[in-house]
Amino acid sequence: MHVITPSLFVSISDDAAITNSIDNLFSLQNASGKLPYAGYPFKQDTYSATYHLYNLIGVSDYYKFTDDLDYVKGKWDAWKLGLNFSLNFIDETGLMNVTSPDDWLRFGQGGHNIEANAILYFTINQGLDLASALNDSSIVTSWQNYAAGIKAAANNLLWNETAGLYHDNETTTLMPQDGNSWAVLANLTNNATQASSISKSLAARWGPYGAPAVEADNAVSPFIGAFELEAHLLANNVSAALELMRLEWGFMLDDPRMTNSTFMEGYAFDGETHYAPYTNDPRISHAHGWSTGPTAFMTQYIAGIQLVSAGGRTWKIAPKLGDLKTAHAGFSTTVGSFEVFTNVTGAGDVSMDFSTPVGTTGGVAVPYPSCAGIMKIHEVKVR
Repeated sequence: MHVITPSLFVSISDDAAITNSIDNLFSLQNASGKLPYAGYPFKQDTYSATYHLYNLIGVSDYYKFTDDLDYVKGKWDAWKLGLNFSLNFIDETGLMNVTSPDDWLRFGQGGHNIEANAILYFTINQGLDLASALNDSSIVTSWQNYAAGIKAAANNLLWNETAGLYHDNETTTLMPQDGNSWAVLANLTNNATQASSISKSLAARWGPYGAPAVEADNAVSPFIGAFELEAHLLANNVSAALELMRLEWGFMLDDPRMTNSTFMEGYAFDGETHYAPYTNDPRISHAHGWSTGPTAFMTQYIAGIQLVSAGGRTWKIAPKLGDLKTAHAGFSTTVGSFEVFTNVTGAGDVSMDFSTPVGTTGGVAVPYPSCAGIMKIHEVKVR
């Protein structure tokens, strides 16, 4: 849900699809707090440490785009129970010890896994934001301590300074795409230099058809690739993000074996329509919601419309065009409509027009021009 939710909100604003999914998943939560791997008709005895957390993140993502605090209130007790279920797996190292192999069909999930722990760290911090919105201080200190422990332990036990990447766990030399991307997304890294190292090291692995998920044999996963995309953007490596979109998503749009309008679930590193986790190639979905990451990222990072607080009551307009000359995007939340148009001329001049809802506040980061000149703020209209 962490990929499809932003994609839906910046494109067709289909909040019902999100709440229906969340409601279904939370209706299947058991007394221990465990949430299902997937809703009906999927078998309900399957547990995934990461998908359990994605269910929790779904509530936070929904709130971010809707400012619907009443909905969060209705889920809050179950949400806390769900997070505490995951926290119970943290052992003496400070990391969660994953006991289930089930995940997004990657291999080798288990133990002090960097992907699962980075997602847990992210989820805890999302929970702290929700707790603040709900004025619930009862769990703040405990959750902050867990988060601090995860960050310290992950960097002490799993970081490889030479490679500029995290190991999957302390028993392997594998350095996965998923966990390293999530480490940047979650701010599990200690500093910007570390995030930049991850971005550069992941980009060095690319082939002509995209970024490999080495934790899934020779697969290219647009789901995990979306997290790598966001990691490059957060590490201020805009050129890498744009190049990866062209390689991976451009391939899916242009290749004659594809639909040329939707994105597939996964394929092989050599461009074959084979997805390593499946033995039956026709099973691969060619219209998969988890593969739509660029839909949101082009709006949020390239065009630069960022919701700082729920619904966009506070916002930031911060385009990152890279080698693009124009970016134009917009979407609406319950607070109102956001739109931005940025243009770079051949002389290096940058012009930017944007609009945000009345009653909101925010900041603007203007792309640094390549020309010598002055900044001019022109007509401001209240709408």
